[in-house]
Amino acid sequence: MTGWETIRPYDRGFREFAEAYEALGFEEIHRDALPFLPAAPGTVLDVGAGSGRDAAWFAGRGWEVLAVEPASALRGEAARLHPDPRIRWVDDRLPALAQVHRLGLGFDLVWLSGVWQHMPPEERPRAMRKLATLLKPGGRMMLTLRHGPAPEDRPMWPVDAHELERLGLDHGLALRVATERREDRQGRADVRWQTVILDLPDDGAGALPLLRGVILRQERFATYKLALLRCLARIADASPNVAREAEAHVELPLGLVALYWLRMYKPLVERGLPQAPAGVGLAFVRDAFHALRPLAPFDLRPGALVTGDLAVALRVALADAARVIANMPARHLTFADDTPVFPAEFGRRPRGEGPLPLNAELFWELGSLRVPLHVWQALRRMAAWIEPMLLAEWVRQSRDFAERAGRTLSGDDLLGALRWLEPERDTGFVRGLVQERLRRGEAIACVWTGRPLAARGIEVDHCLPWSAWACNDLWNLLPASRAANQGKADKVVGAAVLAEARPRILAWWERGYLDADTATRARFVEEARSTLPLPDDRAPALDEMFAALDFRRLRLRQETQVAEWAGLPAAGKPVIAP
Repeated sequence: MTGWETIRPYDRGFREFAEAYEALGFEEIHRDALPFLPAAPGTVLDVGAGSGRDAAWFAGRGWEVLAVEPASALRGEAARLHPDPRIRWVDDRLPALAQVHRLGLGFDLVWLSGVWQHMPPEERPRAMRKLATLLKPGGRMMLTLRHGPAPEDRPMWPVDAHELERLGLDHGLALRVATERREDRQGRADVRWQTVILDLPDDGAGALPLLRGVILRQERFATYKLALLRCLARIADASPNVAREAEAHVELPLGLVALYWLRMYKPLVERGLPQAPAGVGLAFVRDAFHALRPLAPFDLRPGALVTGDLAVALRVALADAARVIANMPARHLTFADDTPVFPAEFGRRPRGEGPLPLNAELFWELGSLRVPLHVWQALRRMAAWIEPMLLAEWVRQSRDFAERAGRTLSGDDLLGALRWLEPERDTGFVRGLVQERLRRGEAIACVWTGRPLAARGIEVDHCLPWSAWACNDLWNLLPASRAANQGKADKVVGAAVLAEARPRILAWWERGYLDADTATRARFVEEARSTLPLPDDRAPALDEMFAALDFRRLRLRQETQVAEWAGLPAAGKPVIAP
C-alpha cells in the first residue's frame, strides 16, 4: 500500500486479482465481521478496495462508499465492474490518505480488508493515526489480518492483533473483538485470516476538551482569542480546501483569517459594542478599517472583487488585521506549556494597485497560520456545535466590558451584531447569463431533465440547497426548468441523478462561466477553490470540480440529513429518495 513495489503487482495482474476477489462472496469472506456492522447504513471508507466487491456490497445496502485503491488498473477495473453512483473511487494510499482527509468527511465505518500486512511496521503508527481521525464519534474500524508467508511478488510484513490494539489505544480506539484465525478461502494451507474490530467511543483526539479549555478558561483582555477561534471554525466549515496539510498540522493562509476577522468585527465596531476594557483600543481599527464602511460584511468573501478606493483601504486593513492576529491571539492562545496552539507568521502587506481580487494568492501573501491536525478535524466536523459556545462566551465577555464601563448591553443586540451575515439568496446574475445566451439563439438545457429551456421557463437551481447551506457560488447555480426546480425544492440531489446530469452540468460550467468575461471566469474558479474539496491549489479541471461537488454533496447530506431528491418521473411528480 505504501510504495510502488507493493502496488505494481496489483496493477500488472489486475484482471487475475479482480477475478479472484469477485469469485468469493462478501458474506462468506466477512462472516466474522457481519454481526458487528452498524444496523443502519451510513458512510464507509473502504481502504484498499481492490475489485470493489466489498464496496458494491455496502452500496447495495444503502451505504455511501468512498473506495480508495492506489493501483490504477485495478481501480479502473473495479469501477467498470461496479458502476454504482454510491461508490466514489479515489486514488490514495496509506499511511497519509491525503486526498481522503481533504474531503472533510467523517465515517461511520472504516474498512480495511487484507491491507494491514502491506504496511511496514515503522509506518503503522502514522497510518493508525490517520485512520482514527477519519472516524466519527461512535464509529468503528474493521481490519482483516493475513497471517502466513508473503508471496514472492508482493511485499508483506507480519501482523498481530495485540499490536493493533496498542496502536488503537494510542489514538482513543478500544478493541471490540479479535476473532480466532480461520482458514484461507482460496485453499492456501499456510495462510490464515483474522478479523479485528476497533471502536471510537468519543472524539478520540482530545480536540474538544482542548477547545473548550481555550474558549472558557484562558485569560483574555479583549475578544481577540474568541474571534480567532471563530474565524478558524468558519474557515473549516466554509472554505476547508484552502488548508495545506502537513504531518501533524494544517497550514492556513493568514489573509483569509484576516478577511473573516474584518467581516466579524465590522458590525461590532460600527455599532460601538465594546470588545475590550474601556480605554483600550482595538489595534487593527485604524483609518483603513473605517474606510471599509460602505462594504457589507458579506462583500468580504473569497472570490469577490473590490475596486477603487475600497481596494486601497482593504489592502491596508487586511495587513493590519493579519499583523494583529499573528502578534496577539495566535501567540497567546497556548497549551499548558505556554507554546502557541496556532502559531502564525505575518508575510507582507499586499502589493500592487487597482482592483483587488480576494483570492488564494492574496491570502497567502499575507502570511500563514498553523492548526494542529486533530483540532482542524474537530473544527471541520463540529463547527456547528463549537460556534454557539464561542458566541455565548463572546456575549458574556462583551457585556462584562460594558458593565465595567457603566453600560448595560442586551444579549440580543450582541448576538445580532455577531450573527454571521450571509448574502440574500440570489440567482439574478446567473439568470441573466442564461437569458443572454437564449437571446443569442443558443440552446440551454435543464441540467436535471435535459429538456431545452425557454425564456419564460428559466429557473436557476442551487444544486446544494440554499436552505441547508447558504452558498451563492457560481458552481452551485445551475439552469433548470420550473418543474425540476420546484420538485427538487429544499432537497439534496441524489447520487444517481447527479451522475446522470454530469455532462449537462459540465457543459453549463464551460459555456456559462469559463467562456464568459474575465471577472466571471475568475470568480467561478476562485469560489470553487475556496469551497469545494479539490485536490490542490491550482485551477481545477471541470472533471475534478464535479467529483468535488459530489463529495461536498455527500458531506452536506452527512451533516444535515436533508432528504434526497431522486429526480422527476415521467409524470413530472417529484420523487424523494429514502
